[in-house]
Amino acid sequence: MAEASARRRGRGGGGAARRAERTAVRIDTAKYIERNIPNFEVLNEEALEIIEYNAETILEEVGVNFVDNPAALERWRNAGADVDGERVRIPRGLARQLIKTAPSQFTQHARNPEKSVVIGGRNMVLAPVYGPPFVRDAQGGRRYATMDDFNKFVKLAYMSKWLHHSGGTVCEPTDIPVNKRHLDMLMAHMTLSDKPFMGSVTDPSRAKDSVEMCEILFGKEFVQNNTVMTSLTNINSPMTFDDVMMGSLEVYAKNNQACIVSPFIVGGAMAPVSVAGTLTQVLAEVLAGIAYSQIIRPGAPVIFGAFVTSIDMNSGAPTFGTPEAAHITYGAGQLARRLNLPYRSAGSFCGSKLPDAQAAYETANSLNMGLMSGVNFMLHSCGWLEGGLVADFEKFVMDADQLGVLHGLAKGVAYDENAQAMGAIREVGPGGHYLGCEHTQANFKEAFWKTEVLDYKPFETWQDEGSRDTRQLASARVEYLLANYQQPQMDPATKEALEAYIADKKASMPDAFT
Repeated sequence: MAEASARRRGRGGGGAARRAERTAVRIDTAKYIERNIPNFEVLNEEALEIIEYNAETILEEVGVNFVDNPAALERWRNAGADVDGERVRIPRGLARQLIKTAPSQFTQHARNPEKSVVIGGRNMVLAPVYGPPFVRDAQGGRRYATMDDFNKFVKLAYMSKWLHHSGGTVCEPTDIPVNKRHLDMLMAHMTLSDKPFMGSVTDPSRAKDSVEMCEILFGKEFVQNNTVMTSLTNINSPMTFDDVMMGSLEVYAKNNQACIVSPFIVGGAMAPVSVAGTLTQVLAEVLAGIAYSQIIRPGAPVIFGAFVTSIDMNSGAPTFGTPEAAHITYGAGQLARRLNLPYRSAGSFCGSKLPDAQAAYETANSLNMGLMSGVNFMLHSCGWLEGGLVADFEKFVMDADQLGVLHGLAKGVAYDENAQAMGAIREVGPGGHYLGCEHTQANFKEAFWKTEVLDYKPFETWQDEGSRDTRQLASARVEYLLANYQQPQMDPATKEALEAYIADKKASMPDAFT
């Protein structure tokens, strides 16, 4: 009797649950992209062999500088390089031999296992903008970023379906001391999201803090045996490896955490103005940086990085979405695949001051070249404005929406029996329409990509709703996502341990703002 009563209550509750589910905010995260389309290859075999030969010549004859890092110089000397002062000349073939231990792909684990990502192969992982000191929105305009801004971006990334990764320094919170803000940023990624995230690289000690916080979150043994962080190691192009970035790389490689070894190229300023010359320098720098990571720990996960832009010869400002940047991005992808390494490049790049037509054109060009070039990890995939100086809230959700297009393009074209749609063509016949046919009814929910920002309504409806432009629509989307944000659950004991670690670290040093 009691069981029957419980079953009746369960059936009634089921209806209520279904109604609640229909009205509840859904937090969906798409799986990382698995490409079913070919990569675009701009270089032929002869060009690739010339670039590879010349890169080895640079390493052997010109060399690279490892500055303020005596330990690195000694490691290179022991590995067989010619070290003269801070200049390291690497014999032809040595760097390639060393990087053979680097994995072709690896899993970055998230605290929610369902959101772990595989970086490499035919996959593409999308992460938000990284590093801007300023933020912008329609209400407050351009201003220095704060920790509150940072938290909002982490929440937006968590709520965005097409983003697979929480990123790292999505903006630089200038209201927190420089020597302590990395702790708050990591805590935000760990608690406000359950997607994978990036570690700090602004000082080797901060990289060590990042590892220790991950040991609290995941467990020390798990961290040593698995990759739970990706970090950005920029090379000071041309051909200079500073002690801060290399010191951070040393910490991460030693602890089995991934590093993006990425030249910072502004063509005409930090690299030659020619595509082939720039690709030669990029390859030389990446070979040296990744080889060094494998000296630290053979098998440490790494990513072949290429941040590429050209320079406006009138103003000196960087330019984005240009054909030259596309050629370099495509070519670097080919070089990375020949080394059997994961590849990082592209993003929502633009030089515009506002999320306007210039921003849209340049961003679309940059995103599409990233997909077609075979990028495996796309940092800056949403939110980038003003050459990377600004993280823009409206552009963040506009770009995140467009990342769904990349997912759709990457699927390729299905040609199974359902996709052939012969039954629908027979059912409708000449002069009919497909709106009510069985095939349409069975497939319409998933047939087409759906925007969550753009407006496709009739003119009269659009006018009645306020004649809003895309930025206004995006602003409303930002408000909606933040208002409906739901924090992922975390074990209270883990959170307390992280809070105690941060409190102890902050108490151990005075504030520093430089």
